[in-house]
Amino acid sequence: MIQREGDRITVSGRLTLDTARLAASSLFNGELRSVAGDKLVVDLARVDAVDSSAVSVLLQWSRQARENGVELSFINLPPNLRSLANLYDVAEVLSIS
Repeated sequence: MIQREGDRITVSGRLTLDTARLAASSLFNGELRSVAGDKLVVDLARVDAVDSSAVSVLLQWSRQARENGVELSFINLPPNLRSLANLYDVAEVLSIS
C-alpha cells in the first residue's frame, strides 16, 4: 500500500514481483501526483518483503520523479533492499539515505 502525507510517501507490505507492476505505476498517478519543484521522501520502513523487482520499482519511481521535476529520496530501506541496491550499484542513483 502507498500513502502520501504531505511530502512523505509511506510504502507498506510486499514489494515483490507480484506487486511491482502496480507499485511502479502508482507513485505518480491519482492523488499521489506531484508538481515540479516538490521534494518527496519515500519511507520504506513498513515494507516487509522484497526481491530484486523492488530495485526496479525504485528506479522507475526515480525516473518518473525526474521526468516530473520532482526531487525524490528514499529512507528506511529494509536491509535486504539496501543490499540489493548496493549489489546492483544503484544506491547512489536512488538517493538512498
